[in-house]
Amino acid sequence: MIGASLSGVTFISVPGEVGNTNFYYFQVVLGYTVGYLTIAKVLLPLYYRMNLVSIYAYLQDRFGFWSYKTGAFFFILSRTLGSSIRVFLVAGVLQLILFDDWGIPFWVSVLITVSLIWLYTHRGGIKTVVWTDTLQTLFMLLAVGTSIYLVAKDLGISGAGELAANVVADSRSGIFNWDWQAGTNFFKQFASGAFITIVMTGLDQDMMQKNLTCRNIGDAQKNMFWFTIILVFVNLCFLVLGVLLYQYCEVNNITLPLRTDDLYPMLATEHFSVFAGTVFVLGIIAAAYSSADSTLTALTTSFCYDFLDIERNYPKDRQQTIRKKVHLIFTGIMFLVILLFRWINDQSVINTVFVIAGYTYGPLLGLYSFGLFTKRIVKDKAVPWIAAIAPLLAFIVSLNSKKWLFGYEFGFEVLILNGGLMFLGLLIFSQKERF
Repeated sequence: MIGASLSGVTFISVPGEVGNTNFYYFQVVLGYTVGYLTIAKVLLPLYYRMNLVSIYAYLQDRFGFWSYKTGAFFFILSRTLGSSIRVFLVAGVLQLILFDDWGIPFWVSVLITVSLIWLYTHRGGIKTVVWTDTLQTLFMLLAVGTSIYLVAKDLGISGAGELAANVVADSRSGIFNWDWQAGTNFFKQFASGAFITIVMTGLDQDMMQKNLTCRNIGDAQKNMFWFTIILVFVNLCFLVLGVLLYQYCEVNNITLPLRTDDLYPMLATEHFSVFAGTVFVLGIIAAAYSSADSTLTALTTSFCYDFLDIERNYPKDRQQTIRKKVHLIFTGIMFLVILLFRWINDQSVINTVFVIAGYTYGPLLGLYSFGLFTKRIVKDKAVPWIAAIAPLLAFIVSLNSKKWLFGYEFGFEVLILNGGLMFLGLLIFSQKERF
């Protein structure tokens, strides 16, 4: 779960973003803890009680057929875009530091990457994913720890105490922003972090399928508890690395790249030692694979159960063949989306991931909130239309918020606005429960 949560985006984008927004991202991370507590106490007991394979089957039980399909569709959309962006980032770095020198075009390197992911997930399924993710995450965490040690050593910093004092003294290590109009305001970031966690973990088949493989609800909640503690600490390490990278540039008079996402790759490949550069490459490869492999498995599971209803519509001897075909199709879709994103992206990828999540996970947030906290009966056929209109309205409001809301600027909390609009739409198209 650590590997799937962090990915290459955290490995590259979070350290670079320190130069733009200091440690403000840690406000989002602090909000994660509230989100994970909600998942452990509210959603996990629900999923285990219903004995779900696909978590979106809850929506059919609560609302009906169209709500169920809507929820599954938005998961597939969200995960396909989000995971493709994560692989895109790492593929771009590998292209820059390796494949360009070999004369291999970007589309070929991406094809190699997704083909390798398809190969071992195709052979082993979720059990293979759990074990390979564990190994890959170990490599990623060793890479960030080693990078911090090596950069600190080059800067003449020795010992954890001196490192901590050095980071705290740096102006970029400021965590809290109290400006209510800024997109990085503490309350906006903290609330966004809580809700982002609920939708991107608790309402996400990819993340939840790992918890649902635990033997019982107690083990799953224990898993969530330790995962939360480790994730907060690891994100802090990435931010610390970001400060050290910028200090390294200042000490050595290195010109900063135009895009913050290019900072760590540039230093690792052009200025660090061969060993440090190798550690970096191993880390981002591990990060990319640990997030993308489980996504392909989750997308396959969701589509087969939520749209094909594979256990009911296909005989057992054909089910495995159908799964393999779906798995291959989603691999191809991911490949195409990565190429598309290369043409249009122009900002920090960590921001892009959360912006996309705000619009694609919002309907899921509204659906589950309405289902869990009300007993009203929704007009099921209206749900897909509400789910399409809510993100559109959220986008319009976000675009004009400075003009309409006295200078207020939406950040990641557009997810909350989107979910709220979805909730309101469901409320309008619903009626009281009849006894």
